Amino acid sequence: MKKILLGTAVLAFSAGMALAQDTVRMGTEGAYPPYNFINDKGEVDGFERELGDELCKRAELTCEWVKNDWDSIIPNLVSGNYDTIMAGMSITDERDQVIDFTQDYYPPTESAYVAASDGVDIKGGIVAAQTATIQAGYVAESGATLVEFATPEETVAAVRNGEADAVFADYDYLVPLVEESNGELMFVGDRVPLGGGVGMGLRESDTELKEKFDAAITAMKEDGSLNDLLKKWFGDEVATY
Repeated sequence: MKKILLGTAVLAFSAGMALAQDTVRMGTEGAYPPYNFINDKGEVDGFERELGDELCKRAELTCEWVKNDWDSIIPNLVSGNYDTIMAGMSITDERDQVIDFTQDYYPPTESAYVAASDGVDIKGGIVAAQTATIQAGYVAESGATLVEFATPEETVAAVRNGEADAVFADYDYLVPLVEESNGELMFVGDRVPLGGGVGMGLRESDTELKEKFDAAITAMKEDGSLNDLLKKWFGDEVATY
């Protein structure tokens, strides 16, 4: 779904084997609702918080949530600042060269363009996307002029203030923004399927931890509870397992 790797990271780090302890530090961005966000109490909330807590419960682990900016989220996983990434991160071949992934817990989905009018040129105009995302990579190759921003909120603001003709992001992230804009924002062009679904990122050395989380995700797919969470946070039209 979202997000391409910024630069490269060295995988020589071997400390921090998550299974040496019962507490697993879950890294997230906290800025991409409804996947993850910070609620009024200052706590990590959203689909991935609820899912992550349930996965840890099933794996008999204790979760501690750590907020990290998107542009350094993979390097800080590799360096040991936390043990997993749950941050709406699409599984891509490029990332898989640096970190490992569980199976997907959100099916492959679509990205979309949103603009302030329906006559914008999404192929030759100025399109905003969040830095280091699969959407930014797509725009860069599309013929449009890419403008990148550190946070998803800034990409939408660029459309509102006329800095960009459109924003390209996950469809599910954009839906509530369009619905709540009272006609100020609208979808334009066709949706674009990108990525291999969203998975949990882990260090490549943490094979046992991956196995525990994979087993928990499989169990939630089989008993229907993962589909229930998807519908709760994304609506009845969301793709399910």
